[in-house]
Amino acid sequence: MIRPVITCQPVLSPVMLIGQAPGIHEAKVMQPFGWTAGKTLFQWFSSIGLDEAQFRERVYMAAVCRCFPGKNPKGSGDRVPSEAEVSHCARWLDAELRLMQPQLLILVGKLAIKQFLAAKKLEEVVGRVHQRQLTGKIVDLLPLPHPSGLSTWPHMEPGKSLLRQALQTLQAHPVWQQLMHAELKAD
Repeated sequence: MIRPVITCQPVLSPVMLIGQAPGIHEAKVMQPFGWTAGKTLFQWFSSIGLDEAQFRERVYMAAVCRCFPGKNPKGSGDRVPSEAEVSHCARWLDAELRLMQPQLLILVGKLAIKQFLAAKKLEEVVGRVHQRQLTGKIVDLLPLPHPSGLSTWPHMEPGKSLLRQALQTLQAHPVWQQLMHAELKAD
């Protein structure tokens, strides 16, 4: 049975992170970005003020596809979800966007970016905030490369500089600042 991987503890947040799809290990631990790519992603966020626990407590995490799509038949890595899989899961993402009404979307990886921005290359979008009308209001979108160990993009130029610029832009964003200074209410 294929089980969807969703945020373990839903949180009402002005920030929503949207990734591509869970990997095989995330499907086992049932937690978004719960394995190697997550370690890298949370190092990025920790460098600008929120460690993994704080991020998970303060940011709603979603994905374009909810289930592990399988391994890449051509070799290493996970298979990119098909258009049919993306379409099948779109209603869930749309419902989350309507429910959460985020002010800031952090788009992680090409597939997530492609759902909201028209860009052929990461260089065209990473490193700056974009605005789109979603669910009846203007939302800021901040694209990031995928933190997979298989991706060399964030480790080579121009990716290295654009990632640094994107993280600085995120750190300075008023909604991120709001998250960093938010006092979490105890249940």
